[in-house]
Amino acid sequence: MVNINIPGTFDITIENVLLDYNGTIAMDGFLIKEVKEKINQYSDRLAFHVITADTFGFVKKELENVICTLSIIPQNNQAECKLEYLKKLGRENTLCVGNGSNDELILKESVLGIAVLQKEGLASKTLLASDLIVHNILDVFEYFEKPNRLVASLRK
Repeated sequence: MVNINIPGTFDITIENVLLDYNGTIAMDGFLIKEVKEKINQYSDRLAFHVITADTFGFVKKELENVICTLSIIPQNNQAECKLEYLKKLGRENTLCVGNGSNDELILKESVLGIAVLQKEGLASKTLLASDLIVHNILDVFEYFEKPNRLVASLRK
């Protein structure tokens, strides 16, 4: 669990981290090298969930030895499937991270939605639904070590 007090707004208690796969923690279907280490490092404090339609077909292999729950969703209605998954986790204590248009709803509805702008791009409607934008997925993990970085960006 990670507790963050954001002056002028609200306190956040994060218990779950819901991650999109392609474009967020993976590029061209391959897990970004440092992500495995970071998820495993924080898995004693946070429950990590990866949700994907598995476009490239080898997400299970890529996530071997990563301490997370994997959910493979159908090709149709992906945004709605992701939102239903978020609701089951509890949006009031789940941080969501994504980049695609199918991540718009989870970034908008979660306690904290972070959009990632990496090489695969960022859908504009997802950008507008997010609370914060980072240029690298590894920046998200740094917030768990240094939550005051979130305070600096989100306080009123």
